[in-house]
Amino acid sequence: MSASGGTKAIVAALAANLAIAVAKFVAFLFSGSSSMLAESVHSLADSGNQGLLLLGGKKAQREATPQHPFGYGRERYIYAFLVSIVLFSVGGMFAIYEGYEKIKHPHEIEAWYWPVGVLVFAIIAEGFSFRTAIAESNQTRGKLSWTQFVRRAKAPELPVVLLEDLGALVGLVLALGGVGLALGTGNGVWDGIGTLCIGILLIVIAIVLAAETKSLLLGEAAGVEDVEKIRASVVDGDTVTRIIHMRTLHLGPEELLVAAKIAVRAEESAAEVADAINEAEKRIREAVPIARVIYLEPDIYDEAAAAAGENPAKAPGGPASPDGTPSDGEASDGDASGSGTSHGSSSPGGAPKESGH
Repeated sequence: MSASGGTKAIVAALAANLAIAVAKFVAFLFSGSSSMLAESVHSLADSGNQGLLLLGGKKAQREATPQHPFGYGRERYIYAFLVSIVLFSVGGMFAIYEGYEKIKHPHEIEAWYWPVGVLVFAIIAEGFSFRTAIAESNQTRGKLSWTQFVRRAKAPELPVVLLEDLGALVGLVLALGGVGLALGTGNGVWDGIGTLCIGILLIVIAIVLAAETKSLLLGEAAGVEDVEKIRASVVDGDTVTRIIHMRTLHLGPEELLVAAKIAVRAEESAAEVADAINEAEKRIREAVPIARVIYLEPDIYDEAAAAAGENPAKAPGGPASPDGTPSDGEASDGDASGSGTSHGSSSPGGAPKESGH
């Protein structure tokens, strides 16, 4: 995983959760608190989740193969999605089952100082992990709100750790409240209610994580800022006069595919067009270093044909502009040129020129 900040946050969370899981389970053995059992399983599931994130980062570093020519960058998305499944099934569903059982068959908490002491220790440890995740996220978050950061981040590790740590802290407070009410009232039902609330919380967080990682797995375009940088880099005003249309796709958190049809002057020779494409690729990489795979297809732009053509938003996949509407000067594939054919750097199979890794 190239994002060292993400790795640091994962390792901090893993160390904290392993220590907390052992402490919670010991407290459960001495006290019989269902909240402590649910929390120990929660911390154990979180530890496994951090292991999955580290494994995904390791697998994503594999070199591209003929069967997977764009590499394995999306392994990180797959393992982040698995985290949401583990959090839902192991953490959330177990806590709901345990809470239901303790509400149905309540019993008093024994040796109260064990669960209370462990919960206070766990809150401190989780707070340290959460603080580390916040500090590492702030290095890449920029001016985005926390909600925007979780929704827009292309690297899944930091949002996953942030939500897990937040859920753990809230869960600990719920467990402490359940144990406290059970001790204060002498009614063990409150311990079961606290456990049930922990389960509901974990399921909500798991659903949020699943929704966000599903979007990444389906394939997301580059962010608005990167799209604008790429647009500004392609056109040189000399040979390349405009972008007819463009699409981007994240092959992984730190690998971007850029595909564009560009307008060139009709009088330019094939050699001049090829040189212009090479220069455009160089400018794109300087502006957006994660743009690793670049396809640029030259064409002759015909303004009258473009004005009479169909709206590219109606085409499968839509236009490349971030707001979902055609950008100024963009046209669909078949409407941008008088002949409807491309010129220059196409392979015999019709594929546009690819810039190598």
